[in-house]
Amino acid sequence: MIISEGLAAWLRLTLIPGLGGESQRKLLAAFGLPEAVFAAGRLAARSVIGERADLLFDIDPAQAIEHSIEWASRPGQHILTLADDGYPKALLEIADPPNVLYVRGNPALLRQRGLAMVGSRNATPQGLQTAESFARALAAKGLCIISGLALGIDAAAHRGALAAGGDTVAVIGTGADLIYPARNKELAQAIVEHGAVVSEFPLGTPSIAANFPRRNRIISGLSRGVLVVEAAPESGSLITARLAGEQGREVFAIPGSIHSPVARGCHRLIKQGAKLVETANDVLEELGNFAAPAKSAESTRQDDEHPLLAAMAHDPCSLDDLVEFTGQSADQLLPELLMLELSGQISPLPGNRYQRLG
Repeated sequence: MIISEGLAAWLRLTLIPGLGGESQRKLLAAFGLPEAVFAAGRLAARSVIGERADLLFDIDPAQAIEHSIEWASRPGQHILTLADDGYPKALLEIADPPNVLYVRGNPALLRQRGLAMVGSRNATPQGLQTAESFARALAAKGLCIISGLALGIDAAAHRGALAAGGDTVAVIGTGADLIYPARNKELAQAIVEHGAVVSEFPLGTPSIAANFPRRNRIISGLSRGVLVVEAAPESGSLITARLAGEQGREVFAIPGSIHSPVARGCHRLIKQGAKLVETANDVLEELGNFAAPAKSAESTRQDDEHPLLAAMAHDPCSLDDLVEFTGQSADQLLPELLMLELSGQISPLPGNRYQRLG
């Protein structure tokens, strides 16, 4: 990226330990850009935020500033400030927008309002399959899938978007130069290459429990709505859903078994007014249809020749019939059938049968 002249001042303001975002915004509101904050001097800054203003003039984060600027000078790595044209306008609508964002990948995706998908880290196999299938179907319709790169539902949502060739953004709770959890390192790299990984935390910030609920306001803030797939009653996903409601975003939830602990959070949201979601179209009806990325004639032809659609013809077909026709097991077929259902290409019928649509 091209380093802006004022970036060093923004970094100086935001990299001082002990000076939180609220104090930073008060200073910016009083004096304007960070250069003006420092030019105003100690006494003037004290009149705005009290003795904490001394931190501005007693601490020199020069080494961290230099490291951050060097990081942002590498290809595919960016630092956005509140004053930048590329800063996502959606975050300006929330109560406490981050003053600085560190981005790996395509920063333009942060201005592409999409759908946040969140849920349990300890998701059920069915929940993981549902999250991935929904993400694939919605990303194929042009929605950017936004999540938090956590284990479970988050990771499944990112994988689904990538599998559809769609856009996905991961908002993380560590510095942008670190990946947590480590087992999602390969997934994170794929997101960097085909989407964006973003953090408000300074480079080198390790995994700190308090940072993960805080980053949730960015996940919901970037989105037009939040879809909760599986969540326990005290899940962090419910924090994201609450923030979404406070920010004026839509809230969606997928119901589950009344006996499942990871369904109770979703059921609570539905009781509180979240839209109950059964298909991808339920989400699209609320958010409006999005044009899917343009496909070549070859890819369109291949989509039309999906082997399961060909096997179904245009008559109702049972799962047992499809097993016989395709030579695949039921376990192999069910995820593909769910994807076709979510994308509106087939409809389930009583008796474990399916009907091709259109």
